[in-house]
Amino acid sequence: MAEDKPLTLERVFASPSINGPTPRAVKLSPDGRHVTMLRPRADDRDRFDLWAMDTSTGQWRMLVDSLKVGSGAELSEAEKMQRERARIGGTRGIVAYDWAPNSQSLLVPLDGDIFVADLTGKATRITNTKSGELDATISPKGGYVSFVRDQNLVLVDRAKGSERALTSDGKDTLSWGVAEFVAQEEMDRTRGHWWAPDDSALAVARVDESPVNIVSRAAIGAESTKIYDQRYPAAGTSNAIVDLYIMSADGTRKTKVDLGPDKDVYLARVNWMPDAKSLIVQRQSRDQKRLDILSVDAATGKSSILFSETSKTWLNLNDDLRVLADGSLLWTSERDGFNHIYSYKQGKWSQLTKGPWVVKAIIGLNRKLGTAYFTANKDAATEQHLYEITLATGALRQLTPKGGWHEGTMAGGGTQAIIRGSTPNQPEQVWVQTIATAERRMIEGNALDAAHPYAPYLTSHATPKFSTIKAADGTLLHTKLLTPKLEAGKKYPVLVQVYGGPGAGRQVTANWGGALHQYLVDQGWIIFSVDGRGTPERGKAFEDHIYRTMGSVEVIDQLAGVNWLKQQGFVDPKKMAVYGWSYGGYMTLKLLSAAPGTFAAGVSGAPVTKWELYDTHYTERYMGNPKTDAAAYAKSNVLPHSDAIADPLMLIHGMADDNVVFDHSTALMSRMQSRAQRFETMVYPGQTHRVAGPKVSVHLWTSILDFLNRTVKNKD
Repeated sequence: MAEDKPLTLERVFASPSINGPTPRAVKLSPDGRHVTMLRPRADDRDRFDLWAMDTSTGQWRMLVDSLKVGSGAELSEAEKMQRERARIGGTRGIVAYDWAPNSQSLLVPLDGDIFVADLTGKATRITNTKSGELDATISPKGGYVSFVRDQNLVLVDRAKGSERALTSDGKDTLSWGVAEFVAQEEMDRTRGHWWAPDDSALAVARVDESPVNIVSRAAIGAESTKIYDQRYPAAGTSNAIVDLYIMSADGTRKTKVDLGPDKDVYLARVNWMPDAKSLIVQRQSRDQKRLDILSVDAATGKSSILFSETSKTWLNLNDDLRVLADGSLLWTSERDGFNHIYSYKQGKWSQLTKGPWVVKAIIGLNRKLGTAYFTANKDAATEQHLYEITLATGALRQLTPKGGWHEGTMAGGGTQAIIRGSTPNQPEQVWVQTIATAERRMIEGNALDAAHPYAPYLTSHATPKFSTIKAADGTLLHTKLLTPKLEAGKKYPVLVQVYGGPGAGRQVTANWGGALHQYLVDQGWIIFSVDGRGTPERGKAFEDHIYRTMGSVEVIDQLAGVNWLKQQGFVDPKKMAVYGWSYGGYMTLKLLSAAPGTFAAGVSGAPVTKWELYDTHYTERYMGNPKTDAAAYAKSNVLPHSDAIADPLMLIHGMADDNVVFDHSTALMSRMQSRAQRFETMVYPGQTHRVAGPKVSVHLWTSILDFLNRTVKNKD
């Protein structure tokens, strides 16, 4: 192995990534002859180029060099915000691409323009305008490229090389073909136009933001401040009006889809049926307790309800709708308390999976064999695996190796899977797996050998220990603990890493955790996390504990974890700190206000402090409408209870954050200052919700550790 070295913050955030190669968007060409991926540059972990491998030779080559092809032009504000929504803000170069159906070329958006690259790597520019192009996609048959420019939907006929704008009235608050803010941020719907499978037509969203309140957001930079009048639908206020149209590709027809008389609904999902004659559209009620699945006639726009899902609390959206060869549907539902797979045919339901575990996502079908493929935590709540189900019999087969965390996508009509997997002791690997034979062809082995960037630091690598504790109601809660090499009789400081919120951000998972926690362990810290009630993938009842009472049971469960820690002989109970970001930042503040003296200090990053300031779809899902549920908001908000914060607090926020806007932190600052409550703060000009960058990240964590060392670790 390579010579042992002390791990530093500079190395944690430097290039190349200490986690080894981290490819993105791994795809098989439609003919299966090439594997492509986005690979970061060795000297810049945040810039990605397009690479390709010939599957017959196994040889990799850079297909499109983002520095040579790209113009380096500044992205439009709209594209920057889209990247923030996709959690890839700060990345550069190529961030997405599409294969043409004939496998001879690829669509490559880059620096606000669109290129088509052939298999030799030659990239031909197909747009060259001052305005940026958004959401570029290639049509299913390959005849067109579609994108949004200046808020209108535009097509390029690939055979003729000509452009055609399908809409022309997009301007100001009206847009065609893009997803609105809450769809991108909260609904996992990133698209606003959808091609028919035969290239004949598109379903196109028309978004009218005129009813949405304007929030003047100050993006405070290092040398200047830009004011953006952003249409931001805060909880209890009006959403954008979203309509759906069917448009022919030749521009001769525009038909409005009947989404019902109520305009205050969410367009949740749009799927074309294989015959291109109809669509299935999901319509979600404003209170998110009802989801109607509509069958839409593509010729007339008329709709009828196929079926509906209802809930007493809220419904979680998914992308699991699939059409089988006989015209029946695959669907996932939480109707029995856990997300499972069902089939629906002519009004009749059949449940295909069952048990106290959760189907995460259906990722593919093999219609010829009658099999479906999905990810789930069937065998361990802290793990995720890929499974095959035979639809006729319900027989299940696990396709990924025991242990660890796996994601997958399907290719080749369900004959191959592209799998990403890691364990706490193995950084992420990527391979193509042939389903029938279980043969694996490694795409990125990422072996922890002497050449690996993490090799010099393996000696001090800490393997997390997974365990369970009991909540107040007896529910088992999963925990994760990383410790230095414990010395007999010595007590160690603890950093409780918290998220605790619904929908995302689970902490207790059996995947590669990265080098930051390893650095903290090297500095003598114990790292501890517990996934309390309200976090996802444990069943609907487990999540529903937080309904209209955020910041309650999650706090109780975190404190149960603290009580468990206090019973461990290697823990110094007087030197426990708590740290979290976003919902975790909110939880840090709720913990400090609910249990003064429990923690020696807390670090709160980009926290929500007043739920009325956060967006409609997320907030109202869990908290209801502030106009009718004001008491729930008052109880869950941080500000009314912040006078109880007495322990040392460090507050951090990016000054250009458009997700959890800076107002959340300034409101808390002002309130605490008016009461002469002491706290420390670190704000980052120009940084958004993701405060990051090689040097910025070093500064961030140097500041955090300086605070924690003074207030916790080195305190007598």
